[in-house]
Amino acid sequence: MPDGEWYYVKDGQPAGPVPLEELIRILPAVGGPAALVYGPTTGEWVQARHVSGLREHLAGGPTRPPPPSTTVADVIDYEIFGDDLQFVEVTLDPGEVVVAEAGAMMYMTQGIEMQTVFGDPSKQQGLMGKLFDAGRRMITGESLFLTTFAAGGAQREKVAFASPYPGKIIPMHVGQLGGEILCQKAAFLCAARGVQIGIAFQKRIGVGLFGGEGFILQRLQGDGLAFVHAGGTIVRRELAAGESLRVDTGCLVAFQPSVDYDIQLAGGVKTALFGGEGIFLARLTGPGTVWLQSLPFARLAGRIAGTFSAARGKGEGSILGGLGNLFESK
Repeated sequence: MPDGEWYYVKDGQPAGPVPLEELIRILPAVGGPAALVYGPTTGEWVQARHVSGLREHLAGGPTRPPPPSTTVADVIDYEIFGDDLQFVEVTLDPGEVVVAEAGAMMYMTQGIEMQTVFGDPSKQQGLMGKLFDAGRRMITGESLFLTTFAAGGAQREKVAFASPYPGKIIPMHVGQLGGEILCQKAAFLCAARGVQIGIAFQKRIGVGLFGGEGFILQRLQGDGLAFVHAGGTIVRRELAAGESLRVDTGCLVAFQPSVDYDIQLAGGVKTALFGGEGIFLARLTGPGTVWLQSLPFARLAGRIAGTFSAARGKGEGSILGGLGNLFESK
């Protein structure tokens, strides 16, 4: 487990930084497994028992979560590696399962049992229910199938999932965030078994037509950990009741259902048409939490496509641009 500067919450206030050894010594006095910590591998404030390698050093108090009867989702440990091309390594106790999008797996240890499933494995449902769930996933552009990774042996196993393009992986404890999160299509990476992965339809026609993500969003429900991927740098904003924030429609990653999501014109007609920021902006009104990304994938893809087009001129950065083609030798 990486050393470095670690922070913890004491009496409701952040404290630190402290080295890893000092954090291990302090944890029993500030909540043990339930203590909130922040460090080089967490990405945000999480309970100590969710940090792979840290739980083994906790002294005093329970080292395992409450019995399954009081929690639906598996309690998994994880570490996030990398800076702009990240991957998350999940550590599973015997019998624990993580669910991921097809094709997201990076590596897994020998004792991991991988299985492709139809529909949401976190739901108890018949064939028709699975067909309905798979059909809804197809509408969002996702694969019809999900993949489960289980620690089937008698020891802890590891499986890692990689981000599909430059950006950050955001760990979200759905239960601690109110039990439900709405996020953009293709944002979901993986989650503990028990977190349900579904879709949500936009109720406003204007938002569906011009909101950047269309009528459909992904919905994560449950009380466990889920991991969402977004582009560039991620910003988490807490909106008070009535507080509004205007953002580029493509920069919205996820938000709580309590946040009101609407669209509006980006200023006057001249600004909307020639301002370079698009015709519409998303207006988010609290209360609730929103997550924003600095580099939407569509913007990245557009720049790459533009570079390929420019490369057809006489060399990179040519002031001739497309005119260079006129002087190419045949």
